[in-house]
Amino acid sequence: MKDGVSLGATDCVLPAVPMFHVNAWGIPYMAPMSGTKIVFPGNKLDGASLANMINEEKVTLSLGVPTIWYGLLEFLRDTGSRLSTVERFIIGGAACPLSLIESFGSEHGVIVQHGWGMTELSPSGTINTPKRNNKYLEAHANYKNQIKQGCALFGYEMKVVDEGGNTLPRDGKSSGRLLSRGHWVLSNYYKKRIPNNEVLDSDGWFDTGDVATIDRQGFMKITDRAKDIIKSGGEWISSIELENIAMGHPEVSRAAVIGVTHPKWGERPLLIVIKIKGTDPTPENLLDFYKGKVPKWMVPDGVVFVEDIPLGSTGKILKTKLRIDYSKHNLVK
Repeated sequence: MKDGVSLGATDCVLPAVPMFHVNAWGIPYMAPMSGTKIVFPGNKLDGASLANMINEEKVTLSLGVPTIWYGLLEFLRDTGSRLSTVERFIIGGAACPLSLIESFGSEHGVIVQHGWGMTELSPSGTINTPKRNNKYLEAHANYKNQIKQGCALFGYEMKVVDEGGNTLPRDGKSSGRLLSRGHWVLSNYYKKRIPNNEVLDSDGWFDTGDVATIDRQGFMKITDRAKDIIKSGGEWISSIELENIAMGHPEVSRAAVIGVTHPKWGERPLLIVIKIKGTDPTPENLLDFYKGKVPKWMVPDGVVFVEDIPLGSTGKILKTKLRIDYSKHNLVK
């Protein structure tokens, strides 16, 4: 569909997503159905290989997780290379920071579209495609809208609920558990591995495990995974929001935020950072970068600089490993 992935006979698509990950997000089916040329990159997902393949094969659309596009952007900046034919990137699997959306838009004229889904949705739930009243927004306003995961695709509906299961308003502010229902949403797990097979509630809603908001236009925005959100002094802190702010710092290459046990507040956020080559930011400099962007009590209590951040086989940050590695990290000042 035009407001979905939107493929046609004049397109060339490169799925930078492994085939085992929801069949490369369904692209190997969509492309031949639409008469679209498809390019499989194999295991060459470094910035140089992707840039060369995109230009040589005249790719117009590519899809992947944010970590893939960080590597591509760094290569383009380091070498001064350009992307000659690509028009759009669809990014999913993890939240895409505003800084990455702005960089590809302003430096290369590439439109970045957020998407969201999961295996249980077969797999796509939303894609961020402009509606009539926000299509002609100025660039910065459009970039800010692009950080949302988008509106529900045909055959799928969603809502957010509070801890009591009450439906929250679509005001773009009320954050709660994201539930989904629809023709392509699972009804069961293979071999019934869930106790009592209670996959759906009595009204057929599936709990995605994500925490989100939905605005009046129907645009959904993931604020965190339920397992990754940080509870500090009885208040919730979004690790995604803190990561996205850190990624806007000019000396940060990659960033992750996890909750670390604190004797007084239960949990406090710890910022884990890979520096951009040739830079030397201080912890104080990075924490000052949060001023005016979030309330003071949400600012991380500490910063750790690392050479690498562990990624899973699909390119997502392995926060489970980070929580184990830094479980004994002392944030008490």
